[in-house]
Amino acid sequence: MIKRFVVGNPLETEAILNKVQMSEEKIPYLSVTQQGFSYKLEPEDIVYGLGENVRGINKRGWIYESNCTDNPFHQEDTRSLYGAHNFLIVCGKERCFGVFLDTPANVTFDIGYTHFDEMKITLTQPDYELYVLECETPEEIVGEFRSLIGPSYLPPKWAFGFGQCRWSYFTAQEVREVARGHRENHIPIDMIYLDIDYMERYKDFTIDRETFPDFEELVEEMRQQGIRLVPIIDGGVKVEKGYDIYEEGVVNNYFCKDAEGNDFVVGVWPGKCHFPDMLNEKARRWFGRKYQFLLEKGIEGFWNDMNEPAIFYSENRLKKIFEQLETYKSTNLDVNTFFQFQDLVRSVANNPEDYRSFYHNFRGKKICHDKVHNLFGYYMTRSASEAFEELAPGKRILMFSRSSYIGMHRYSGVWMGDNRSWWSHLLMNLKMLPSLNMCGFLYTGADIGGFGSDATEDLVLRWLALGIFMPLMRNHSANGTRRQEAYLWDNMAAARGIIGLRYRLLPYIYSEFMKAALKNEMYGRPLGFEWPEDTIAVRTEDQMLIGESIMIAPVYEQNAAGRVVYLPEEMKMLRFSGTELAEEKVLEKGHHYLEIGLNEVVLFVKKGHILPLADGGECVDQVDWENLKLYHFAPQGADYELYDDDGVSAAAVLEGHIRLLKV
Repeated sequence: MIKRFVVGNPLETEAILNKVQMSEEKIPYLSVTQQGFSYKLEPEDIVYGLGENVRGINKRGWIYESNCTDNPFHQEDTRSLYGAHNFLIVCGKERCFGVFLDTPANVTFDIGYTHFDEMKITLTQPDYELYVLECETPEEIVGEFRSLIGPSYLPPKWAFGFGQCRWSYFTAQEVREVARGHRENHIPIDMIYLDIDYMERYKDFTIDRETFPDFEELVEEMRQQGIRLVPIIDGGVKVEKGYDIYEEGVVNNYFCKDAEGNDFVVGVWPGKCHFPDMLNEKARRWFGRKYQFLLEKGIEGFWNDMNEPAIFYSENRLKKIFEQLETYKSTNLDVNTFFQFQDLVRSVANNPEDYRSFYHNFRGKKICHDKVHNLFGYYMTRSASEAFEELAPGKRILMFSRSSYIGMHRYSGVWMGDNRSWWSHLLMNLKMLPSLNMCGFLYTGADIGGFGSDATEDLVLRWLALGIFMPLMRNHSANGTRRQEAYLWDNMAAARGIIGLRYRLLPYIYSEFMKAALKNEMYGRPLGFEWPEDTIAVRTEDQMLIGESIMIAPVYEQNAAGRVVYLPEEMKMLRFSGTELAEEKVLEKGHHYLEIGLNEVVLFVKKGHILPLADGGECVDQVDWENLKLYHFAPQGADYELYDDDGVSAAAVLEGHIRLLKV
């Protein structure tokens, strides 16, 4: 059952695709407060959801903010990340209900932080739509919510291959070297990502012809090797006379304005920039059609970045900072003034004052950015997706974004932001997957090996062993950090074997992803969804169900030779050494310590289920979808519905065929 409540005059975000009739009843479960809602938490209550956030699958014990934030240094004390996903599920002994707050302004979810037995939801704006969903299980609530917000984005099949990225591959020659490093060492790869240095002075929809003189030939050359180039697009347009996109935006009033009505100036990658007004329908359509520049050069995929939107500085704030810094020149910086000085410098980027200083034209009305902040990345990415329908009709284009809001899942996937080469972020990758799935974001994954900091070989190998189960599988590192391409490691054979296993798993991964998308289900699920009466399973957060057949339990601690795994029921363990099965063994319900080498992947097949594996290839096009090896734990027999389509056209999705596999 779904109940919809409308309070005040909420802005239409278009997060909800299929609205239900407004309810005249009293809001159930939640107590209305002056600034939002409260709810008494029972000791056994689990709180799921909130999409992209730190900490656990169970959100109890911390305070979260829906405020799209550029924060590459996020740790346990972080309250907001790159997305704003105001959907949660409360599941206890007697109650199971979901809540979605549709408001683009900041929302705070205090889930047992201030008071351990109380959940408080605080809104900064009085206008919102509230949806309350009542079902018997959290999985049913997810299904109901997904029916409200609409179908999930479907990438092309090749986007399920392995991708290699770094900020930055500076030249066409370096791109060729990365391709050669993979192909000559037989490490499978389908994508090489281009960060900001392929552009001319960091300008969107340009190419640096000094470093990428033969860009079109490079795209085709890579394509002949089974590799797609996937360039980045940023949220800021450089202020530069003669730059066509800048001049078109100025003439047509397509940029966000300051309080005086002038184009608002911020610093982003190119320096001084304007933000396209993504909430202005005309400006959005104009920006989206600019992707044609790269589509015409053979590009079939993109990733949108810096679209929270991230701000290095605003001109006004930078001026104030410089004036204040002058006062410190003759100051004896003691412990107090030094930290004041330090905080002043740190306050330059992503300052709340700046977000209150520019405006959008939303359906003819002037609206301050801080009231709609969480929609910017959603609408930027939507602009591209809607343009693709015109520019590449019927074709599935790869698209994922850093920033997001509920509803953007219809237009693209997300990656989990600029993480670090920390073991804690490996575990966070696992925990974040089901929370994002609940909000409709199925095509997702974290930067394998970590984006910032220096990776170690064992961290990358352990992360690959998790990453092969993520729909979006990308190794990504930042300029200035240690290189982490697979062919550079001493233990290259282990990396090659784990990535190769991903390609053997592709028929299963693709099938489970597509079935989850088409049936409004989840690809990655917490154990508590499957075994809600098993208190150990409910509290286990370092294991995950992937699709219908398997459970994973990655190693996520440095120098660990293995780990303890909890089996809620009897399962069959499959141990792979590289691409080859090294051991299969039935394990009874309970705790088991398993040694797991750096070159190994261990997974668990549920009773009565089948895991189909292919003969791998070095790109998705080489994977043999027909002659499959069926691994199973089915003493009484079982069957499996294998989904397949052409992987390219949107129409083929509806015509995709199911093969029934039996043992």
